[in-house]
Order: sequence, then C-alpha cells, then structure tokens
Amino acid sequence: MRALCWEGVNSLAVRDVPDPGIRNDQDVVLKVRASAACGSDLHLLGGYIPFMQAGDVMGHEFIGEVVEVGKGVRKRKVGERVVVSSFVGCGRCWYCTHDLWSLCDNTNTNPVHTQALWGYEPGACFGYSHAMGGLAGSHAEYVRVPFADFGSFVVPDGVDDLAAVFASDAGPTGWMGADLGGVSPGDVVAVWGAGAVGQVAARAATLLGAERVVVVDRYGYRLEQAEKHMGVEALDYTTTDVGAALREMTGGRGPDVCIEAVGMEAHSDGPGFVYDQAKQQLGMQTDRPTAVREAIHACRKGGSVFILGVFAAVVDKFPLGAIINKGLTVRGAQMHGQRYIPGLLDRIAAGELPTRHFATHPMPLDEGPEGYRIFKEKVDGCVRPVFRP
Repeated sequence: MRALCWEGVNSLAVRDVPDPGIRNDQDVVLKVRASAACGSDLHLLGGYIPFMQAGDVMGHEFIGEVVEVGKGVRKRKVGERVVVSSFVGCGRCWYCTHDLWSLCDNTNTNPVHTQALWGYEPGACFGYSHAMGGLAGSHAEYVRVPFADFGSFVVPDGVDDLAAVFASDAGPTGWMGADLGGVSPGDVVAVWGAGAVGQVAARAATLLGAERVVVVDRYGYRLEQAEKHMGVEALDYTTTDVGAALREMTGGRGPDVCIEAVGMEAHSDGPGFVYDQAKQQLGMQTDRPTAVREAIHACRKGGSVFILGVFAAVVDKFPLGAIINKGLTVRGAQMHGQRYIPGLLDRIAAGELPTRHFATHPMPLDEGPEGYRIFKEKVDGCVRPVFRP
C-alpha cells in the first residue's frame, strides 16, 4: 500500500509499505477514508520529538471503513464507517476504567524511553514515534487499529468525512481543555492558539456556559475562523498587548480559565522568543513555553490553567512562583478520546460543534509532502490539510 513516511528532519515521502493485517484478536483493519495532519506532527517533522525512524508512517487523526475484524472484536463489523481515537486504550487497566484513556498501562509496547523522561509511560498513539508505542500511522491506504471495541466509533450518517475526522483528535483535545480546565457558567476564558484544537476549546467553553471567550493568535485567517464559526472574540498578539486587553475585559482580574493550545514550538514577538529558540536549538531545553508563561501570568488569582499543547521534556524559566503565589490550578494531559468522542459526534451531527471548516486543504495522499509544507509554513490560509488515499 501507499503511505506518507517520515524520512528524516523536514523530509517526508510517499512510499510503498507492507499492508497491515490482524495481529491480535481485538484488532480491526480500516481502509482509510480521510486522515488529517495535526500541529503536533510538525514537532516530529522538525526533529523535536526523538525516537522516529526513517520509514515510519505518519498520522494519528483519521476516519475509515472497517475491512477486516479480529475474532475477539465484539462491537465492530465489516463495512462500518468509524472514527478512531488517536490514543489507544485497552479498556481494562486502572487508567482506562477511570476514563484516563491516554494513560493506558497496556498499549505502549516501548515504555523504557518515556519512563526515563517522565517517570511513567503513557498509552500508545498512532504514528507518533517509537517512544509512544511505534504504531504505524494513518496517512496510508490502510491502518491496523488495536483494541477496536474501545477506540473506534461509528460516525452518524449525516456527518461527512471532513467533519468527522476532527472528532479523532482535535475535537476531544480541545473539548478536554475546557472540561478539565473547569470552565463554569459565567466564566471568562482565554485560549492561546486559534488552530483546530484552540477553536474547539473555545467553542467548548461557550457550550459549557462561559460568558466570554477570547482566542489569541497571530494569523488573521485562523482568528477569522474562530470569530465566524465558533462565535468567540479574537486577539492578535502582534498588534495588541494581550495581558492588558484581558485585564480590561475582566475588570482587572484576568480570565477565570486560561487554555494553552500551542505547544513546544510557541512563537512570540518579544525578546523571550529569541531566548527560547536559541536554547531549544542548542539543546539546552526541549520546548519553547512562551504561551504557557503568558497564560499563567494572565490568569486571575485562584484561576485555572490547562495545557493542551504537546511538550517533550524540559523548559526554562517556568513561572512556578506565579503559580504558587497566585494560587493557580495547573493541569495538562494528552487527550482521552474514548471519553469524549461519542458526545462530540452527536454535537457535530446536531450542528453545535462546527469542524468541517478546519479542512481547508483536502488533497490526495500522494500530495502529502506538499500538504505538510504549506501547513508548516502557514501559507494559502492552511488550517489543516486532509489526505484522502
């Protein structure tokens, strides 16, 4: 089959790779219908996430048709159109049974790397390095899905592929930020990042009852999407003092909940960006935490900060003093897809959660390298390329 493979730093190619098959009783094999690029893939492309190998198939946000079913599968059948959680959960360990699916104890078959980095290993993620389980990704004609009874969900007939594909990862990630960030009726919420994840977090905050929601970014086309499709306010940090604007909006207090949806390659127009970028390139820190710092400083006293962006290991100048002395609650997680996807599909079907507009660049799989180029360079109004084998 054909698949989009990581060949090295900033190098992708469409290659012929072996077809997947059933390995375990609880597997299914899907014929991929659509597979979206994700902002966190850019960290792999840039070489910031270790443990990639040449030839690894990329992709973790996808929808497909079931074409083969393992003999232990009870809920899926051939012919179903399903969306799949990017993180794999076994459904039986302590973490899965407590709805903490991305922390599954049984799906990451290469735990040694992340145990060394983080103390414990998370669950496996499709197409996201050998440290995260080494599973082949979804930018391919076919993909094997382990523990399919728990991680795949039938898509309602009225929801098309380009809307449903974002229920795989961007949707549950963004919704989790608002949910676990503790958004309550009447809150003021600020979201750093107006990509697909940030826009979903903003919409989720509105649906959870927030009185005012503000998205912070520098790309006009993404801010326009947030305003038009999600019904929230927008701030361009290159033309606005974001901290001052948020204080003015909140009577001087600051937002009740701040959600960071940017990650380890955050940008800034201040001198701190040069400092962070230099230290990252020299290997003196693995991540640029610019947006995290801003969220912590902007949040009101006693408020909540939720970190949705992907981070690898260590950062410099983390504002621990602000957290302690302001009494903040700070949380973060990889997304618990199995917890949120069924409800998100219902909301997409009902028109409450728009997602199709994220798919600005649908294209054939063979154009994958070009899709990632325009995605990385933020040209042609690209929010997400979506590959259709």
